[in-house]
Amino acid sequence: MLTRRQALAAPLLAAVPTLAGRAAVAAPPFRVAYAGSMGALMDHGIGPAFAAMDHVAYQGIGQGAFALARLIAAKQLVADVFIPITAGPFELVREAGLGPHAVPVASTQMCIPYSPKSRFAKEFAAAAAGRLPWYEVLLKPGVRFGRTDPRTDPQGRNILFTLRLAEIFYHRPGLAAKLLGPALNPKQIFTEPSLLARLEAGQIDASSGYLSAVHSQHLPFIPLPAEINLGDPTMAAKWYSRARIPVPGPHGTTVTASPQPLEFYAVALANAPDAAAAQRFIRFLRSPAGQKLFADFGYSKPGGPVLSA
Repeated sequence: MLTRRQALAAPLLAAVPTLAGRAAVAAPPFRVAYAGSMGALMDHGIGPAFAAMDHVAYQGIGQGAFALARLIAAKQLVADVFIPITAGPFELVREAGLGPHAVPVASTQMCIPYSPKSRFAKEFAAAAAGRLPWYEVLLKPGVRFGRTDPRTDPQGRNILFTLRLAEIFYHRPGLAAKLLGPALNPKQIFTEPSLLARLEAGQIDASSGYLSAVHSQHLPFIPLPAEINLGDPTMAAKWYSRARIPVPGPHGTTVTASPQPLEFYAVALANAPDAAAAQRFIRFLRSPAGQKLFADFGYSKPGGPVLSA
């Protein structure tokens, strides 16, 4: 016969194997590391849609794509899929032997989003309508401009390229230095996930931006011509390449770089915990359903080639 203490403990002891069994069969989350500007799309569109379809626990990791690529290459971050913008971050992963192929899934263009709360909002709206040169508004005293770190984030480099191309296109030498100051200007640099949030809150007046992310956040913006927005792959070799400039690299280094068209690539990582799900995810990104989600969040169709080793 059980004592009273044994009788009370029996249900707890019986539950232990059940809980352990559940823990043993619980699948790890399906992890996607993506360029930080994709947060709205990945966490409110693509991620939940794939999780429901494939019955996986989706986990998104958004950060500057160069920073993510270095973590993945060093095996300090393990994910199933990596989605950077431009080919540069993929090349770091490929060189580490962790991503032999990258498939284009969407594209975007550079633009200048502005805060509707800015005291310069009327001038920005006039520039967006083509009634004022956009760079003249940005040069007004007191305008607070935001961008990301060119050492860790492609967008941080891309605004440098855009402004260099603007100098050539508008015949305005020195424009980049006047607008941005030094490449690592601490008054302007913020993390990519926080940049548009600061803009929405009115903490800055305008910023660099990808049209896709700006559309996703429903922010007003100034469109830029194809000659400087890095969105036309046909201009890469003959025109965009003229913006070859020194940009800050990691650990205090400086590298000379050229702009790359703003294409988003999906990489099934060689050390993916769930390689089969990674392949299914990439097929979903390129499917009509996946492409509709990209379009709904303001992304353009992919236009670049498949990248391989």
